[in-house]
Amino acid sequence: MSKSKLEYIWLDGYEPTANMRSKTKIEDDFSGKLEDCPIWSFDGSSTQQAEGGSSDCLLKPVAIYPDPARKNGYLVMAEVLNSDGTPHVSNSRNTIDDENDDFWFGFEQEYFIMDTHTQLPLGFPVGGYPGPQGLYYCSVGGKNTHGREIVERHADLCIEAGLNFEGINQEVACGQWEFQIFAKGAKNAGDQIWIARYLLDRLTEEYDYYIEYHPKPIKGDWNGSGMHANFSNSTLRTCGSKEVYEKICEAFRPVASEHIAVYGEFNDQRLTGKHETASIHDFSYGVSDRGASIRIPILTVEKGWKGWLEDRRPASNADPYRVAARIITTVKSAKV
Repeated sequence: MSKSKLEYIWLDGYEPTANMRSKTKIEDDFSGKLEDCPIWSFDGSSTQQAEGGSSDCLLKPVAIYPDPARKNGYLVMAEVLNSDGTPHVSNSRNTIDDENDDFWFGFEQEYFIMDTHTQLPLGFPVGGYPGPQGLYYCSVGGKNTHGREIVERHADLCIEAGLNFEGINQEVACGQWEFQIFAKGAKNAGDQIWIARYLLDRLTEEYDYYIEYHPKPIKGDWNGSGMHANFSNSTLRTCGSKEVYEKICEAFRPVASEHIAVYGEFNDQRLTGKHETASIHDFSYGVSDRGASIRIPILTVEKGWKGWLEDRRPASNADPYRVAARIITTVKSAKV
């Protein structure tokens, strides 16, 4: 008889920023298949998801990946259900309207690696600042590059777990990095971002580091962190029409505030109109414009208006499920 370790991962009920929670279930002779993952339960009164008098919430497995860091281990992404089996109010994955996986998402997850002792990003001296921005982006060498070992290990873990991990790079600020995940199907993309975050957060436990997803942890002339959302559906991938692209972009204008509401806490500190952002109070779009709310990639134009769009507003701490759900709703509302 073999025993497997299934790490159930879910989002708690804290608002406006949910946290990941996880616990391990030992299963005998587990097949490794999603359909053989049992529904489990947890104490929702400890996660802002239930009252103490009726505290049981259910965990419904929705995606499974091999856990490259544990012997006979699996990572199980789960949705939270009420005790009667209905979706919990915190279940943002359930709000995504993409049952046929027509929407494809590529998320660019930025973050800072923080030292638990100094409470500062790697490369920041206590009581001072490193050199100004300019030499950190995609840098090489110990003078300007900080944290490469953990970033490389994280990339390896994600690839070994079967995630569609597309790349890494050091970002504009000191101690700031980015990874990219692409997936066909909005729920699939959200699952993979959360699993990648889980692997990264767990890895920091070995280094006395932690990951800071706050979109503007260092004030002043330093870039904030986003989670740019590249997205497409069949229309965007095949229409070949500038007019259709503009109609879809314009559909975002009247609901800009609804998007900002789910694009991450403290995003007003990042979306200032500086440091490659559009102001949180404005809405704009443009070809190859990294200062716009939505960028139309130059490759989309060069391919005859067949491609994708990039919403640059989501913050690094945003829930990819909520981001995808809101984008899908708006794109579907466009009269094209």
